[in-house]
Amino acid sequence: MNAPAARLLSLDALRGCTVAAMLLVNDPGDWDHVYAPLEHAAWHGCTPTDLIFPFFLFVMGTSVGLGIVPRVEQGGDAHALFRAALWRALRIVALGLAINLLAAWLLPGAHWRIPGVLQRIGLCFAATAAFAIWGKPRLWWIAAAVLLLGYWALLLAGSTLAPWDNIVSRIDSAVFGPTVYSIDAASGRGHDPEGLIGTLPSLATSLLGLYASIWLRREQRTHLFVAGVVAVLAAWLWSYSLPFNKNLWTPSFALWCAGWSTLALLAFHVAVDLRGWPALGRRFGVNAIAAYAGSELMQILLPALGLQQPIYDRVFASWIVPLAGPNAASLAFAIAFVALWWAIVFWMDRRRWYIKL
Repeated sequence: MNAPAARLLSLDALRGCTVAAMLLVNDPGDWDHVYAPLEHAAWHGCTPTDLIFPFFLFVMGTSVGLGIVPRVEQGGDAHALFRAALWRALRIVALGLAINLLAAWLLPGAHWRIPGVLQRIGLCFAATAAFAIWGKPRLWWIAAAVLLLGYWALLLAGSTLAPWDNIVSRIDSAVFGPTVYSIDAASGRGHDPEGLIGTLPSLATSLLGLYASIWLRREQRTHLFVAGVVAVLAAWLWSYSLPFNKNLWTPSFALWCAGWSTLALLAFHVAVDLRGWPALGRRFGVNAIAAYAGSELMQILLPALGLQQPIYDRVFASWIVPLAGPNAASLAFAIAFVALWWAIVFWMDRRRWYIKL
């Protein structure tokens, strides 16, 4: 296997563009006025927004393949490598829990939510690192297939994919009780899009990204292209019997996102690493967790301090709504939010401040 470059600009760029997209869709000026592509599918279906988090987990898996696997091949201490990965994962989970606790404390009507985006990232990172350290590549894709097919069997055993009644929501309700994302007042059941059971197919997404790192290191671009196209087509066919559903992270959705992630990885690699195009998004990519967590804190503090609505009304809505409508004003706020964080990570990068947890 060819030795990888110390760090691929393309991977930082793709990760960074994914984080920027996260900020764009998570921080509109007005949640009641958002363009359809910038919203998650209400239940079944897949919008561009639904692709963002799976892209991040896939890229994380690829990063593990480029960062940890070469150290294992060079004879690194497996236990030391896993301890470092596990501690990093625990810090990411703890940060997610702390952010959720702060939101419950400061935001009216909010409650403490145990699951979350950072929590799922931490769990998937730890498990992916374990596979990278102690498993062989063949095991990676076998494990991904077992996770997807096993999760499919679990969904079928639940007899329905309906909101609140599906087996994933029922299990998460039993495990987490009222600390999930939302509760159905009629049935008392809860649901969390980042719940415990849905982490299993999410791990499959990361493992497929881990396997893609092999082809990336070997410069087997044709393999990446063929795998991406096959995954997209297979997922599309699968969706006729098992709908795409980001809330449940259905296996068809996981495979769909992995296919598009593979093609995006290839496109960024060719454009940035081989053709020398600018690594747009790199500064977000090298401070990904810092940018995401910092933006989440800002999203809590601005409304808690009574600042968000006045800023939105006076700086954006007051003149954009009469000209282009409320959706445009809401989007303008989101773009400005991303621009602000780009300035922050630009400043951090200039000073070589990289927060890795």
